[in-house]
Parts: sequence; C-alpha cells; structure tokens
Amino acid sequence: MLRRVLAGLAFALGAMGASGQSPPPPFDLLLTGGLVIDGSGALGVVADVGIRDGAIVAVGPPAGASALRVIDVRGRIVAPGFIDLHSHADDVAPGAGLRHADPRRRAAPNLVMQGITTVVVNQDGRSPWPIARQRRQMEQGGIGPNAVLLAGHGTIRRLVMGADVRRPATPEEITAMVRLVRQAMAEGAAGLSAGLEYDPGRWSTTDELVALVAALAPRGGVYIAHQRSEGTDPMWFWPSQDTAGAPTLLDAVRETIAIGERTGVPVVASHLKARGTDARGMGRAAIDLIEQARARGVPIWGDQYPYTTSGTDGHTVLLPDWVLDATPGTPHPTGRPPADYAARLRAALAHPATAAHLRQDTAHEIRRRGGAGRIVVLEHPRPDVVGRTLADLAAARGISPVDMAFALQIEGDPARRGGGRLRGFSMDEADVAALAARPWIATATDGGIALPDDPPVHPRLYGAFPRKIARYARDQGLLSVPAAIRAATALPAQILGLRDRGLVREGYRADLVVLDLDRLADRATVFAPHRYAAGIDYVFVEGTAVVEQGVPTYARPGRVLVPAGRPPPADLDAGDDR
Repeated sequence: MLRRVLAGLAFALGAMGASGQSPPPPFDLLLTGGLVIDGSGALGVVADVGIRDGAIVAVGPPAGASALRVIDVRGRIVAPGFIDLHSHADDVAPGAGLRHADPRRRAAPNLVMQGITTVVVNQDGRSPWPIARQRRQMEQGGIGPNAVLLAGHGTIRRLVMGADVRRPATPEEITAMVRLVRQAMAEGAAGLSAGLEYDPGRWSTTDELVALVAALAPRGGVYIAHQRSEGTDPMWFWPSQDTAGAPTLLDAVRETIAIGERTGVPVVASHLKARGTDARGMGRAAIDLIEQARARGVPIWGDQYPYTTSGTDGHTVLLPDWVLDATPGTPHPTGRPPADYAARLRAALAHPATAAHLRQDTAHEIRRRGGAGRIVVLEHPRPDVVGRTLADLAAARGISPVDMAFALQIEGDPARRGGGRLRGFSMDEADVAALAARPWIATATDGGIALPDDPPVHPRLYGAFPRKIARYARDQGLLSVPAAIRAATALPAQILGLRDRGLVREGYRADLVVLDLDRLADRATVFAPHRYAAGIDYVFVEGTAVVEQGVPTYARPGRVLVPAGRPPPADLDAGDDR
C-alpha cells in the first residue's frame, strides 16, 4: 500500500513540474489553428479555443495543451454561434416546431446547418400560453439550438378581449393585459412580440402598446414588432374596399420609435423591408428615421433577412381575398373557401362594377408583389407557364398582366387560390443592401424548422446567415466580414441582454460555428429550397456538436435561455394552464 502511495505522489510531483503547480485538467474539446473572429466586430486573430463543461475556458492556450478531443481548424473561421432574432422555430400550435414529436424536427437541422445556435421564437404577436408550459415541454423533449421565448401581444389580447378584438382596448382591458405580460416575464419570457399588420394586433393603439411594453422594463425585456405596414400600405389594404389613410412603412417605423422613446425599453423593427414597386427607396428613408432616433438616444434596433422576396411573397395570390371569399384582414385566410375559385372569378368578372373593383385590386397586388416582371410562376397545371414571369406570359399573349393573373386562375387548379403557386420578389435590392450594411441591423431568418421532405419553403430557412456574410460582406464588401458576424452574434445578444453568448471569450458558453469563408454560400433557391448551406463545417451548442464535418448530428443539447440579470423564471405545476 505504501509503495502505491509513494508512486502516486511521485507521479503527481512530476506532473506539477518545476512550477510547483498542478497542470490544468484537459479540455473536453480544443479547436486549434483557426482564425477567431470573436463577434465584437474586431479583426480576427489566429488562436486555439479550449472548451470544458460547455463553456469557453481558454482562447489562445499554450501549445501542447491536452484535450479529450482536438479538431484542427486551420484555414477556417471560428466565430460565436449565430443568434436568430426573429425565428418561427416554434409556434402556437401544440407540438409545433421545437416541441414536435419527431426528434429530428426538434433538432432543427436546417437552422443549425447555417450556424444558428439560438433562436428567438413566438414572433408576430403569437405565442403558446402559458409560457411556462412551453418552456417545460422544450426542456423535457430536448431541442437542438437554444431558445429564447417571447410573449405574444396578439395572444394576450385575445385572452383578455375574447373574440371582440376589432376595437381599441379599454383601460381595464389594458390593465388585465399588463398582468399577463408580467406573468409571462415571470415564467421566463424575454419580452413581447407584436404582429401589428395582422388580427388582432392591427386594432390596437399605440397607447395600449406603450402600456404593455413599459411592463417589460423592470425585468429588462425587449419588444420585437412586425410593424403595421411594410410598404405604401398594409397587406390587408385593398383600394376598392378600404378608405385612404392606411399606415405606411414610415408611419409604422415612427410608431416603433415612439414606443421605445416613451418606455425606454429596447425595441426592434423586425424583418425591415420596403415592399412593392411604389415603395422603392422607402427602406433608405426608414433608415434615416431610425438613425435620427438612435442619435437622440432611442433604444431602437432592426433585424433583416437578406432576400428580395418575403414570406408572404411565397404564396402570392394576385386576386383579392374578397373575391375568393376568404376571411378579410389576414394574409393567411382561414375562412372556408368556395369549391371552385375559377368559377368564383368568372362570376365576379361577369358583373361590370365588381369586375372594375377586381381589376383595380389585382393591379394593386401586382405592384405590391414587385411588379409583373418580378412575379414568377413556380407551380401550375400548365407546364409551359412554370418558371416564367407574369410580364413575360402577358406579353406572349398580348394581354395585360391583370388579365394574365385572371388566366392563371381560370386555366389553373380551380381548388387552389390563384390557380397555382406564384412567388413575388417585392423588395428592391438596393434597399436590401442598404439595410444589410447598417451596424444596428441584426440578421434573422423569419423562418421555421424544415426537413427535406417538407413542402416548399422560403430559401431563408436554409441560407439567411451564410447569405449575409458571403454575399454582402465577402463578395460585395458592403460591410466587413467581422461586422457581418457581429450582426449575427454580439449584436442580437446585446439587444436581448444575453451576457454569456455572442462572443468567443473566456467564460462565455461554447456556442460556436466553424466555417470556411471561401466555400460559404446559401444554396437554397425558390425552385430547390431544401438545400443546406455550404461552408459550415462544425456547429457547437453548449460544447456539443450539432453539425459535424458539414453534416447535422441531430443532437439536442439546447436550453431555454433567460437573459442575464433576470431572476429565475417561475414554473407552473404540471397541468396548470392558467
């Protein structure tokens, strides 16, 4: 026994070396030789990154450091994991997204494969209720990326007002909504989201929003708004049906600024864009408004997905809702459709007054979707029209784009709105580029979880973050690569108040992405949307690989995050659905 003790002591003394100190324990993982771009916007430095127990414990450790696993990442960039400030990786429906029964979907492969390690969900005013139950379901089932939860303004409004939401709230109702906001924050929400272009948010007043957003301040919350308009008018507006004076993008931005100014709470003008031919250049005007507000101290930010086509552009239907008998006031109609859309259209065209209104509104929608030359047919029963623009098809027949829109319905699938699947490219590239270059714009997907056998989706679900870095930084030089990485990392972490994410620094959590800048590319297109980005070699969440050598691992190490400095969230007893 004594011999073994002496032998052990001799080994320990030898390991301590001349310094007399014990060597540090080995790292769980050591990334060696990479160019570390730390997320701050600073230039990169070549350094090793040591990880232990899910945290970064050394940046630039001495040569010869030991590790259970060593990955040589020479020629690659090591950056913080990307934080998606506007994500639909979870949704209102039970078992949606990160709470899905399929563990592959909870792993969110399309998101982690573009470097995303944290998603901010419950956007556009929609959230499950209560927040504590959603959090518990995610934690019990396991999730791939981390998640930050918001409370939905629209959800809270319906809880208080029931079906009677198409009016301003009373003072008593606003007080009741404030109580629910406080409940959500106590249960772990990081802030409030709004969908002011949709029901029921469009019926709220600025004063209502100010009262609810002010309730976020004591807990350091953030307000993220799908604003009331993203062009010259909102999506619910039809010239033949609605009176003039609907809000514009600039009106909407002014309201978001006012909410931030009156409450002092950080506010985000989400997925900023200027949609429609009549809104060209309006994005740069919105930039001016926001930068003037920031100069006087208003805590306003923005986020953006770097594409010229929007989510609603992906199900472009050029005919107005009222002629298709859908529920008015939402871009996603939920009313029971007629059996035959083509018959409904023919009946409307047979009445001169109705036909005149129909032509007016269809022409308006063509402009709102970017113009006839920027609306493409993606699916249709007639293969000769697929892949061609509305302008090209109209010119070939010698008819107007409006009449061509009618023809697509009449000659298409009678049970499908519009007759087929169309996509508009409603934003101007100059506006998109101008927004991408601003230092207060965070990158976002505005997209959810997709698997390769899902129906077609927006390419942003697979490529938003690589596209921003590769297209606008590496290729066009509108901003530096470190600045583009900051827009995906430290900037959203700062907006959210996440103090242990978004930087490659000792003491931060080991959410990391290793990418090859030369190969980095978004490969998803509108015709082939289910294609993973190229150049993302490794992604780690809490030190666990969710992407390994360019392939998703389907691991689920993610956690529900509560911004630093906040008290631990309250929980509910199982089955408590208050």
